[in-house]
Amino acid sequence: MNNSFAVIGLHTGLIRSGDSVADCMIAAAQQACGGFEDGDVLVLAETAVATAEGNVIPLSTIIPSAWAQKLAAQYQMDPRVVEIVLQETDSVVGGISGFLLCMKNGTLLPNAGVDASNAPLGCVTPLPADPDHSALTIKKAVEVQCKVRIGVIIADSRTHAMRRGCSGVAIGCAGITAVLDDRGRSDLFGRTLEVTQRAVADNIVSAAELVMGEADERTPGAVIRGLGLPIGDQTGIETISADECLFMGLLRKNNRLP
Repeated sequence: MNNSFAVIGLHTGLIRSGDSVADCMIAAAQQACGGFEDGDVLVLAETAVATAEGNVIPLSTIIPSAWAQKLAAQYQMDPRVVEIVLQETDSVVGGISGFLLCMKNGTLLPNAGVDASNAPLGCVTPLPADPDHSALTIKKAVEVQCKVRIGVIIADSRTHAMRRGCSGVAIGCAGITAVLDDRGRSDLFGRTLEVTQRAVADNIVSAAELVMGEADERTPGAVIRGLGLPIGDQTGIETISADECLFMGLLRKNNRLP
């Protein structure tokens, strides 16, 4: 990996259902940095990808179940939003006012990723149905049109335990290794690293979100240039079980979680 890199925001108009994300990013990259180059990593906001894929749900179409209404009353939420969350989640772990804490695809996240931010009025957007597949599809389309090899990451933002604010997290990845294993290497004093694995894709997303923003910037993508990461055909982001997680494992051990 190189010692320096550039982060370039990609500005677009509003992305709508049926739009080609690849075409939008190619046009934006041409304006922002002269187009894509070999080795670039394209970071994309999950809401933009979900919207283009038609994964936008009008709340007016939702009839909440009795269970959704009960949880909505308990956590001061719109029952229709809760119903969508229940359809998206693998399990509900708990919640606070306005949010349900959910497990989805091996990840702990609020509201199972269902979000009203940057969705049309009266609508919410769940996460893309298959973020790795979305990343790979966009990667292939850009590579064919631009004759380059790139990586693509689908990005979300998350809060972290005992920290205020959000940072970036990768939920879909194609073309780069999402986690680099440093176990077996030596530290500054010659000790062998035993547990260190770098969440490269998450770190890339956090850097990209500094230029992408979270509000009305209309910057749903960013090019990360100069990292020097090998580009391949791999997909996916490695997760761990709840029992291996420091936070979840401790809570389960103390019988605080199901």
